[in-house]
Amino acid sequence: MSSESEPRSGVAAPRRPVRALARLAGVTVLAGTLIAGASATAVAAPSVSVDAVTASAASSAAADAATRPPRTTHGPCAYTETPEEPAARPVPLPPDPRRTPDRGTVRVTLATNHGPIGLSLDRAAAPCTVQSFLHLVRKDFYDRTSCHRLTAYPTLSVLQCGDPSGTGEGGPGYRYRDELPTDLPPAPTDPTGVRRLYERGVLAMANAGPDTNGSQFFLVYADSALRPNYTIFGEVDAVGLATLDRIAAGGVAPTAEDPAPVDGAPALPVDIRRAVRSHHHH
Repeated sequence: MSSESEPRSGVAAPRRPVRALARLAGVTVLAGTLIAGASATAVAAPSVSVDAVTASAASSAAADAATRPPRTTHGPCAYTETPEEPAARPVPLPPDPRRTPDRGTVRVTLATNHGPIGLSLDRAAAPCTVQSFLHLVRKDFYDRTSCHRLTAYPTLSVLQCGDPSGTGEGGPGYRYRDELPTDLPPAPTDPTGVRRLYERGVLAMANAGPDTNGSQFFLVYADSALRPNYTIFGEVDAVGLATLDRIAAGGVAPTAEDPAPVDGAPALPVDIRRAVRSHHHH
């Protein structure tokens, strides 16, 4: 039995849901594994150059938010503010038109310090997710951020990114519903049939439980076995997979507690310098 951790997480602390791939087998459930909940710690995270002014503005904004109900957009995606999880980097709610675009693909390139990672976003598979992701790209939310987690389990091989705080607890200050895959083949490594195959090249959202999508996403660099609880919204191109392979080959950074970890910060730090949408139509 493995005790891998999925891109969703159990709740580490009551106020701070971590977005993670929850433990695969749940034998030894460690807190916070593929994490993506925003929290106050996100404001003062080392990877974001936040000054005292920004921090005080964020805390007063959080106080304002506590005195009124969370805003929700009026379209079909119903993006909803999360006052209890303020944004790791200020960003408005996404547009939510009555007719959410649900056809075609959109190209986005993550320019990283290890080379480009090209993404093809699938509007038909997850229209609300693609709309949110493109909104965050347009608002430079992902620029100058780090990918905080690499896993190297036999049945979970992913790079997790999308938190400007670099802690695994940061998000965009809003959440939205799942758009879960329904046609994934069973994972060959799971005789129970519960876990599905998230193939090499899949681009999916990390979460902190049902309908808690935010900004954190994961890139699958080798076939992985997960419960189908993670929205798949696109795929990584061949050049991007070559970049991911270089990152994965570096392994997970050792710690004092674990000299040879299979889950943690990448040993080769991964910085997304810029996320850019290509406007060519496909």
